[in-house]
Amino acid sequence: MRHLTDIIGAFTRGIARSRVSLIGAMIVTVTTPFLVGAIVYDLIWHIQNPYVGAVIYMMLGPAFIGGLVLVFLGLFFFKGKEEVRLFTLDYLRDYFTDPSKFSRMRKLVFFAVFLTGVNMFIMGLLAYRGYHYMESTSFCGQFCHTVMNPEYTAYQQSPHSRVSCVECHIGSGATWFVKSKVSGARQLFAVALDTYPRPILTPVHGLRPARETCEQCHRPELFHGEKLVVRENFREDEQNTPVHTVLLMRVGSAGDRTGSSHGIHWHVAPENQITYRASDHTRMEIAETTLVKPDGTQIVYTNSNVSAEPQPDQEVRVMDCIDCHNRPSHVYLPPSEAINRKLLEGAIPKNLPFIKRQAMLVVQQPYETSAAATSGIATELNAWYQKNYPDLVRQNPALLDQAIRGVQAAFSENVFPEMNIAWNTYVNHIGHGENFDIGCFRCHDGSHESAAGEVISADCNVCHVILAEDEPNPQILETIRGNRQ
Repeated sequence: MRHLTDIIGAFTRGIARSRVSLIGAMIVTVTTPFLVGAIVYDLIWHIQNPYVGAVIYMMLGPAFIGGLVLVFLGLFFFKGKEEVRLFTLDYLRDYFTDPSKFSRMRKLVFFAVFLTGVNMFIMGLLAYRGYHYMESTSFCGQFCHTVMNPEYTAYQQSPHSRVSCVECHIGSGATWFVKSKVSGARQLFAVALDTYPRPILTPVHGLRPARETCEQCHRPELFHGEKLVVRENFREDEQNTPVHTVLLMRVGSAGDRTGSSHGIHWHVAPENQITYRASDHTRMEIAETTLVKPDGTQIVYTNSNVSAEPQPDQEVRVMDCIDCHNRPSHVYLPPSEAINRKLLEGAIPKNLPFIKRQAMLVVQQPYETSAAATSGIATELNAWYQKNYPDLVRQNPALLDQAIRGVQAAFSENVFPEMNIAWNTYVNHIGHGENFDIGCFRCHDGSHESAAGEVISADCNVCHVILAEDEPNPQILETIRGNRQ
């Protein structure tokens, strides 16, 4: 017992005699109770606030480990006037080779093992919870709030909002984990130095291979047949008249359990390899498309509007999911669709006269900040309805207040002036846009022709059949619903 006391005393004196060790011991002593308590709380109840997590895992954790390093550096390399003889190599060699002294040495070993075990336990908890914290959606989306707020907001409104960020951006395997952390460190410096781009560029070249990512959940070869799509929109008239577009989407299949690949998913069928050469990194203009058929036949379609000579910055890419579904989780809606969605959800009341038209006018005004947009939308809508429908506003002011909140939400979920993100800053290639210049029409534009004169079709019916377009009460919809007399 006395020998163990001597060991502890010598250890303590050694720390006290070394300023480096003393500083490290003070750091460990102060951080340990807070760190252990916070980690246990996080294990049981989960800390949701990303900034609290940052304090624990990015400040207290490194401080604790740094304190331990200082303690041992001080003991072995920065000793004070009185060396810690019990921890010198000569002392350990003497006790391990002398049988009479070995029994006392065991106490030193047990003491060292105990301290090591405690430290390993704390560091294990720290590493486990720290890893999960840095993989959490809140860390990805909220820690760098101003920078990531647009992406996080769009993500929360997307169909993939219950899929964590790392499932697509990192996934399994050490290689992509290391790549993501290296990239994250670079981005952290960009945020700290305020050198990040505004808006944030779409990382089309930095994502994992799409088929490794998307097909963890989706199997394009098992999509069969056609899909009926009914879209409800609203006209910009006094009644905000609801109209419907009915499409029969030829989703098709990538093959496998069907006789052959067909429809939209024909593009990613394994038997049809499609490669293309984009004119720049945005992949908005396709210079050349090549189809390799199952029998090995190759057909090259060249865009007559683009130089046929390959340029140094042009990439050749095998077509996959991301070429159409380029914004599966960070969807920014165009203004008409954003307002329509709020009308459908009831966030904007449909019985407020001309609200669709007025909402479209105010959300497309230039605003320098989000706060200015919130204020401007409220001011302009209030002024217009006070002037044109004063009785309605006086009798039912809550109706206008609800509409204003809904219009503000439609704007704030899709436009972020501080990050230079306006309506349609980010292009979504699902479909073809109002001007028929994006999405499908990058290739299906009638300009891509083979040497034999074969042109990639621009026929709308290749991908869908329009059964009704912006009709108030389309007959086909009545038939489908069984309401036809």
